[in-house]
Amino acid sequence: MEIEHLNPDSLHRNPAFSQGVLVRGDHDTLYVGGQNGTDASGAIVPGGIGAQSAQAMRNVLAVLEAAGADQSNVVRLAILIVHGEDLQEAFEASMPVWGAHATAITGAHVAALARPDALVEVEAIAAIPR
Repeated sequence: MEIEHLNPDSLHRNPAFSQGVLVRGDHDTLYVGGQNGTDASGAIVPGGIGAQSAQAMRNVLAVLEAAGADQSNVVRLAILIVHGEDLQEAFEASMPVWGAHATAITGAHVAALARPDALVEVEAIAAIPR
């Protein structure tokens, strides 16, 4: 088994974590770390929950692409939204980015995220055939 840590150039780099971890074996499994609505410098994008949700999905897509995958490989999404934010607005803003790729999904409202200015966090698990 081989483990590769992914940090695409389009995403903020932090020495404390990887944006994704790819596990290579008979098939590859990619674990995408929680993505906030941040740009490549690590700044939260302006525009509230809709803009942050769309950017978080773009960030997930960047990690998938770094592993040679796309939305069709995702087997699970977890979406955490700060309590009081509009889930429908987040969903509608992210759909043009993500597209119609149904998968197992968990959505939850949370009191706060680790980053105080973040309104959403998305993580994914993808299975990639060899």
